[in-house]
Amino acid sequence: MHIALFLFYVLFFAAAFVWPTWRLWRRDRVNALVLPRDDSPHGLVGNGFRLVLLALFVGLAALAAGLPEHAFGDLIWLQVEPVRVLGWAIMLLSLGWIVLAQRQMGRSWRIGIDTGDQPPLVQTGVFATSRNPIFLGMRANLLGLFLTLPNALTLSAWLLGEVLMQVQVRLEEQHLEASLGEPYRAYQASVRRWL
Repeated sequence: MHIALFLFYVLFFAAAFVWPTWRLWRRDRVNALVLPRDDSPHGLVGNGFRLVLLALFVGLAALAAGLPEHAFGDLIWLQVEPVRVLGWAIMLLSLGWIVLAQRQMGRSWRIGIDTGDQPPLVQTGVFATSRNPIFLGMRANLLGLFLTLPNALTLSAWLLGEVLMQVQVRLEEQHLEASLGEPYRAYQASVRRWL
């Protein structure tokens, strides 16, 4: 199972981050990677995301290479097959949801807040149901990972990811409201933040 989980996350990272970023660069010559590496709140969130991703990749790679599961403080009481199956289902569904949302986002896809360019506001497709469908999918994915592999590492990644995404979404909403004004406020009034 550990090798399959590691391979899933390699696929997840490629499909959810690498491919849409490369596609946007190839098609429109737009750099989607706009998370700063500074001491601002936005930079703190970006560094936190990098830390979570690195910890997950290193941890999952170590497990795939044969490190025993208990090395990460496994939560035995959650290690039952129905919970593991539910976790896999959530991870697979969330990957599909994220890929769909990124496809529908088109030229507006960014990782972070692009202060140099204001791409169009997307309000159709899954964005008519959720103002933040990609973050919603990422939240679900981290929950699914925790259910699939319940241990201290995945619990920490889920909780830290949850806090980071809550902060990032609010930073992005503040930016969009300042940049777009009334059209964004109308969108906020008609579509919920998550679902």
